[in-house]
Amino acid sequence: MADSLDRVSKALATRRDAYWLRPLSAISGAAARGAIADGTALPLAGGERGFALVEIIARDEGSESGMIGATAPLDTARRWAATGGTAAHLDAMLQAASAPRTDWAGLGFTQPLLMGIVNVTPDSFSDGGDHADTAAALAHGKALLAAGADILDVGGESTRPGAVPVDPADEIRRIEPVVRGLAGAGAVVSIDTRNAATMQAALAAGARIINDVTALTGDPGSLAVVARSGAPVILMHMLGDPRTMQQDPQYRCAPLDVLDYLGERIDACAAAGIDRQRIVVDPGVGFGKRLRHNLEILAHLSLLHLTGCAILLGASRKSFIPSATAKIERPKARLPGSLAAELAALEQGVQILRVHDVGETRQAIQVLQGLRQHA
Repeated sequence: MADSLDRVSKALATRRDAYWLRPLSAISGAAARGAIADGTALPLAGGERGFALVEIIARDEGSESGMIGATAPLDTARRWAATGGTAAHLDAMLQAASAPRTDWAGLGFTQPLLMGIVNVTPDSFSDGGDHADTAAALAHGKALLAAGADILDVGGESTRPGAVPVDPADEIRRIEPVVRGLAGAGAVVSIDTRNAATMQAALAAGARIINDVTALTGDPGSLAVVARSGAPVILMHMLGDPRTMQQDPQYRCAPLDVLDYLGERIDACAAAGIDRQRIVVDPGVGFGKRLRHNLEILAHLSLLHLTGCAILLGASRKSFIPSATAKIERPKARLPGSLAAELAALEQGVQILRVHDVGETRQAIQVLQGLRQHA
């Protein structure tokens, strides 16, 4: 352990505080309660689970992954930081990773939240055309609610790789009656859009959450819409745009680059008058990322707790699943791989899963929660 910490220290060069902490080995049940009570662990994002280990990570341009890390118990990490004069930096990261996440869109984070996908599009990668008319979309949304969805994410523009932008007027025509109908049925509705005009129309129709794949950079008016409305918002990382994002995406270190970008977008939102407590972050699996990038990000999701925000993961049916298994599969046949990624994310403290298969995912979560209670 000492040798690993020494290597991290050397990688820091003249920037002694240029490192990050990743909560590791989250514990549950009585073990977590006892460790948190005696100070050997901290609560993960303010929840019932705890973490007693962290990985201290620095950038390392000479390594294949672009980073170097060392694992240490909390007390060892604190002593190491104090020796290097960075105790305040480490404490700030521990505070961000352990602080409770406030209720969001009227929903608490006492258990994982499921966001069901309602694509009112003819060309989405998995279910394009299945629910392209209002009646079909409404029926699908209500079925997802019955299956256990906490949120319904309505989108009228495909953002699959290579997708062509949709005129906001057409997007509004697609989503407005669906948003109104589902909100009228009592659903917490999210609008999946990168267009300010669509955001405004959806909020007027009853949507409560804005989900933007461009992290409010795709339309110069979107920051003002969110700030003015007071709506909760999801900021996603994407490299490029849907038309170009899979054309040779490059990262210095994908997990740290995503973390840095989302931190910058949170700061930009705060400067625009958007309270940080209204923000959820999404690493954007599949958006401008190769298989290796996706897997590295998924393996390091707990880094995103350093933002102090709740985390959403959208891995459902994504193309990295058959890529990881070297098989070509239809998107609707990717449920097992989706569940594997999603349950691994929950083990890292992710609070919201955006999914196509709500009932199946809810069942898997219930089993995981039962295991945690008896840990």
